[in-house]
Amino acid sequence: MKFSKTAAFGLFFSLALVVAGCGQTKSATETDPSTATPPAATERKLNVQVSFYPMYEFTKNVAGDLADVHTLVPAGMEPHDWEPTPQDMASIEKADVLVYNGAGMESWIDQVKDSLSNDKLIQVEASKGINLLEGGEHDHADAEAEDHDHDHASEGTTEEHDHDHDHAESATTEEHNHDHGDEKATEEHDHDHADEATEEHSHSHSHSHDHGGLDPHVWLSPALAIQEVRNIEAGLAEAAPEYADQFKQNADAYVAKLEALDTDFKAAVTDSKRKDFITQHAAFGYLAQEYGLQQVPIAGLSPEQEPSAAQMASVIDFAKEHQVKTIFFETLVSSKVSETIANEVGAKTAVLNPIEGLTEDEITAGMDYISVMRQNLDALKLALNE
Repeated sequence: MKFSKTAAFGLFFSLALVVAGCGQTKSATETDPSTATPPAATERKLNVQVSFYPMYEFTKNVAGDLADVHTLVPAGMEPHDWEPTPQDMASIEKADVLVYNGAGMESWIDQVKDSLSNDKLIQVEASKGINLLEGGEHDHADAEAEDHDHDHASEGTTEEHDHDHDHAESATTEEHNHDHGDEKATEEHDHDHADEATEEHSHSHSHSHDHGGLDPHVWLSPALAIQEVRNIEAGLAEAAPEYADQFKQNADAYVAKLEALDTDFKAAVTDSKRKDFITQHAAFGYLAQEYGLQQVPIAGLSPEQEPSAAQMASVIDFAKEHQVKTIFFETLVSSKVSETIANEVGAKTAVLNPIEGLTEDEITAGMDYISVMRQNLDALKLALNE
């Protein structure tokens, strides 16, 4: 259970360090000192630990061959469910740099940092300085209240959020409380799921990921990904000032790719027939805001959260009213909910990838952040012009 794993940090941390130390001793004794060539001072490599895949992608492109970059969350695992083991803690303790997204994405980060004794560890919060959106359950009825005179307009209000970039026409990202105590659907929906809307949902969601009230998915906006890359560049340069020029050169080259991606997203949505899209969970708020789109999520910020019958009914209403032809799902979680809605409204399903991790197939195919985001762009272009 989550509690027991978290409680185990303090208990096993010292043991993990001892085991790690023993491992280092054994490795040293296996190397013949007479044949070993000590690395030159200029060949020093940083030991960098990163939380999950996007942080790996950004860090590796900045560091190049000047650092060994290790991802804590294993490939194919949904990072919302992950917590560090004592062995992970030992790896972080030995690192030169720890890179994490922040904004509540890594719910374990504060306890990990409090447990560390390495006062030389450079800690990089990649989202630092970015204007963050407030999180919570996104109830699409509020979005309808903003742009349409809809029967469910009384369900909430839509709030617009400021952004570092000047996008007055930016998509509205709605804030909503996710309180299953209030989800005993008090509204009636005029469709064949009206009886479901009054069901009580006893899901405790004790496994749900707590983002601390903020939306952490900043990496899904290429413009904000650039800011994360620059924060990582600064952290690596602090850890190894002698490599600062190379880090900047690498970062500049990668930022150029992100800028091209940003330009292509802007061009794709400028003349699109529609501006709304339905997603499996509310991961695309920053992307929607950046490009003047409206995200209509089925569930909240955590993909493991199950939508209530009322939420399902509301999304179905929206899809029917707006003749949505594509319902997006994700690669690391079940597509059952998206498929249910698609079947109900006669739509198809397609992948819109939040890039919280790569599957083994994607890794084998040589996919990376840029290529997956271009797949997302292609999928959005089709859905926005149906």
